[in-house]
Amino acid sequence: MQKVKIGLCLDWQLEGSFSTRPHYAVREHYFNAIWAMGGLPIGLPLIADAMDEYLNNIDGLVIPGGDYPSPSRWYGDGFGIPDEHPRTQINEKLILTAIAKNLPFLAICAGMQELVAATGGLLHWRVKDSLVGALEHREIPLEQLAHALELKPDSMLANLAGQNSVEVNSHHNEGIKTLGPSLVATATAPDGLIEAVEVPGHPFGIGVQWHPEFLLTDADKALFTGLIDAAKTYRAARKG
Repeated sequence: MQKVKIGLCLDWQLEGSFSTRPHYAVREHYFNAIWAMGGLPIGLPLIADAMDEYLNNIDGLVIPGGDYPSPSRWYGDGFGIPDEHPRTQINEKLILTAIAKNLPFLAICAGMQELVAATGGLLHWRVKDSLVGALEHREIPLEQLAHALELKPDSMLANLAGQNSVEVNSHHNEGIKTLGPSLVATATAPDGLIEAVEVPGHPFGIGVQWHPEFLLTDADKALFTGLIDAAKTYRAARKG
């Protein structure tokens, strides 16, 4: 059977270690995880006019992490930059379209933050500076487990994991401050920080703050497997 096509949003840099000229980039771990769990990863460049055509030709979507300048509207307290990064402009529209189309998606780390911002939420600029008693969310290497999460019982995330507590890695500065009305929190760290969200009623609309593509624990694999299964159902319904 043909593998389901999973679009993977690419990151964009004006210049960097790869090239002194504008270029796309994303870590290979995302591609490898999608492939390992049964999907066909397809990189999506940030070409606004092409997004509708891409969306009509994929069965699922992954919005990855990244490290780029974030717009001040994400924070509501003066932090961030006044301008828009190309990634934020396109990805937020892409996320809202995925929600409207019931296209299965998994938003990871910065991708989850884009999901929160796109649906009317706000972020902490620096968790360690704004959350009393904050854990260390940034300095522990991604290859190591960093802290536990409590999962909301009967959430899609808990059902996928098969338990109400999991250990995850961590590599982020920003974090969720408030959620808009179309998201619900489904996992929290011991310091109270929201680390996963879902779109109620969506066949598979999940955002996670950690990086499941790195360690691929059993719970991490279940996330990607759940996305792939939902993508198969989406493809079948679209063709039917």
